[in-house]
Amino acid sequence: MMRFACCRSDDGPIKPVIEVLCCNEITDRPIQAVATRFVEPLVQYAGATVLLVPAVADAMDTRALAGRLDALLLTGSRSNVAGARYGKTDAAGDALDLDRDAVAMELAGRMIEAGRPVFGICRGLQELNVLFGGTLTDTLDAGHHRVTEDATAYETLFDHVHDVDLQAGGMLATVTARRSLSVTSVHRQGIERLGSGLSIEARATSDGLVEAFSARPCGGDVLAVQWHPEWNVAASASGQAFFSLVGQSLGTRRDH
Repeated sequence: MMRFACCRSDDGPIKPVIEVLCCNEITDRPIQAVATRFVEPLVQYAGATVLLVPAVADAMDTRALAGRLDALLLTGSRSNVAGARYGKTDAAGDALDLDRDAVAMELAGRMIEAGRPVFGICRGLQELNVLFGGTLTDTLDAGHHRVTEDATAYETLFDHVHDVDLQAGGMLATVTARRSLSVTSVHRQGIERLGSGLSIEARATSDGLVEAFSARPCGGDVLAVQWHPEWNVAASASGQAFFSLVGQSLGTRRDH
């Protein structure tokens, strides 16, 4: 029989809570899903407690969430951001997740306005770029960015590595003490026009595509990367550095 310690206060400091946005997936039925690889580094390297948030527009009171939680991570996904969000027409056969678009834009906007840190990985970078008024393109250098049609097995999906050049003095260059990184990218969309107020953190060495950006519009850090720092993070110093930056931003927010 469990004994309850009412009003317990001797368990040490409370960890910051970061919400991770799910995606709408369909197996034999619609489900909310997020890959575990996005969750574990937030615990191990950022020192956070993770709360999964459903991408169900009708279920979200984004103002209430933004007022209660400490940060937001927009993860990668198998779906694309809908072209209607940035004035373009979707290509035939594009995988879309309109509820994810709606929740991501609304929730990220609320969090940023509340001074909470917001982070993006892959699709998350694309969502944040659109939120800041930027546009996306699906015309990418296939040798460096586009996932190939036969790269469907999970074990080989992240095999492709390419180089990015870091912006001197930027958050990523500072935390890694590097001028360039080798990163893993798996995506069909990329930045066409950078959103207003975003500072470039990294560009692809091969073609100059913007691969990372940052901002601090309302007191909380906004940081997003096109690559996948969560992949094999235990063996990746740059991946660990990204999640350490997440932890630093959380600490800064909670000290105010």
